[in-house]
Amino acid sequence: MTAVIDQLIKYFQYPFVRNALVVGILIALCSSLLGVSLVLKRFSFIGDGLSHVAFGAIAIATTLELGKDIQLILVLPVTVIAAILLLRSGQNAKIKGDAALAMISVGALALGYLIMNLFPKSSNIAGDVCATLFGSTSILTLKTTEVWLCIILSVVVITIFLLFFHKIFAVTFDEDFAVATGIAAARYNLLLSVIIAVIIVLAINLVGSLLISALVIFPALSAMRLFKSFKAVMICAVIFSIVCTGAGLIVSILAGTPVGSTIVTIDMVGFALFSLIKMMSGRR
Repeated sequence: MTAVIDQLIKYFQYPFVRNALVVGILIALCSSLLGVSLVLKRFSFIGDGLSHVAFGAIAIATTLELGKDIQLILVLPVTVIAAILLLRSGQNAKIKGDAALAMISVGALALGYLIMNLFPKSSNIAGDVCATLFGSTSILTLKTTEVWLCIILSVVVITIFLLFFHKIFAVTFDEDFAVATGIAAARYNLLLSVIIAVIIVLAINLVGSLLISALVIFPALSAMRLFKSFKAVMICAVIFSIVCTGAGLIVSILAGTPVGSTIVTIDMVGFALFSLIKMMSGRR
């Protein structure tokens, strides 16, 4: 045990490890805050759909040989526009929300993979695709500009959420009542979609585009196993997400396992533990 602690202290002397931990915790915080509202509104899989759109945008940016900083500038607006289109399409009587989500997500995923094969930029296309889908060690090679950009966007997301907390709460639980009281529910639904798009783009380097939904879903569902009030669920989800993400990063660094898969696995273990506690308390 002492050897593990000494090894951790040694690793945390490196700036790239500290940067990865800071970015991971910020992403975990933002995704868990929005996750509760998305799960309650049954918008859970919007994260999955937008992650596929982000994958397609990343494929195009890679083909154009853009740097990571420029890639983010391209991927972010594309994902935000896709979030807006998904919301608008979901309100269309001719195309239901789940069908629109399936069309956009699968289409973007297929287009991205096709572009990466037609215009390969490395000899290991399968490795590049796998790294983008399931995450890679790029979280440990973040530049200072990327870290600061993540910090700024995270602060913006958290500030917006805190400023409009009561409106988001009202829209989450009873949209019809919120409209009746004068709240522009469509505007706040759009705000939620845009914020989750920003979180998706930030989280791609951490867990990959296929595993992003886990950061949104597992903390919220785990917290709901033990708590009933909106505020208590949100606080528990934030703590759960930060602890699991931090633990996942540390385990992946020590054991050399994939970062994204490790974090999601720990999320699953945490959910199972919370479910067991719920079961035991129910019996009592």
